[in-house]
Amino acid sequence: MISDVHGNVFALRAVLAAVAGLDVDALVNLGDHLSGAVAPAETAELLQRTPALSVRGNHDRFLVELPRERMGRADRAAFDGLTPSSRAWLAALPQRLDVAPGVLAFHGVPGDDEVMLLETITRAAIRPATVEEVSERLGDWSDGYALMLCGHSHLQRSVQLPGGTLVVNPGSVGWPALAATGTLSAPIEAGTPHARFAVADDAAGRWTADFHAVKYPWDDAAALATQHGRADIGRQLRTGRV
Repeated sequence: MISDVHGNVFALRAVLAAVAGLDVDALVNLGDHLSGAVAPAETAELLQRTPALSVRGNHDRFLVELPRERMGRADRAAFDGLTPSSRAWLAALPQRLDVAPGVLAFHGVPGDDEVMLLETITRAAIRPATVEEVSERLGDWSDGYALMLCGHSHLQRSVQLPGGTLVVNPGSVGWPALAATGTLSAPIEAGTPHARFAVADDAAGRWTADFHAVKYPWDDAAALATQHGRADIGRQLRTGRV
């Protein structure tokens, strides 16, 4: 599974190459595909010809629902480079999707694409959410699902719920750090610039998740972001830190 590509075609190519070398049945994409300052048009073209079970993220929704003047800088950068077919593709993505029996995919939480599921935002930091917090945010959504797949926070993590449901966030393919801004009171930092994804497996009779981090030409991605006027994003891509 992949999530939060954010228009970073350099990272996406590396992740798809890594996934191709693994024995996986399906690719699940958990949203926030294009918004960013790297290469949204090229990323859209690659994603649209890559077979995947995809859901929308909050930034995908912003790109098709908000007027341009209300978009953030990263969304505007993507919007200006998208074709009508790419916008139509984004608009058709579902908020959540049953990707296999007992497996639900979504971006934030099943009913809200702007809520972090496995992290809790405090005034000073972002910390791992407790099992109780995760269960409360899911409510009845976890009933009947053995595996739930989320994105949004850009951080790799899994949580096993008391009822047995495994919740997995594969981390971000293309944007390893986010500065504190708006509703985000503290920065998100993966700590390294690698592109991240995860593989879920139930061969042993229960779901498990393996996390992966792959190298890619992050200096090239950072240089392009800087060329597009986002030296801050360039720094985050090079370091995995704000």
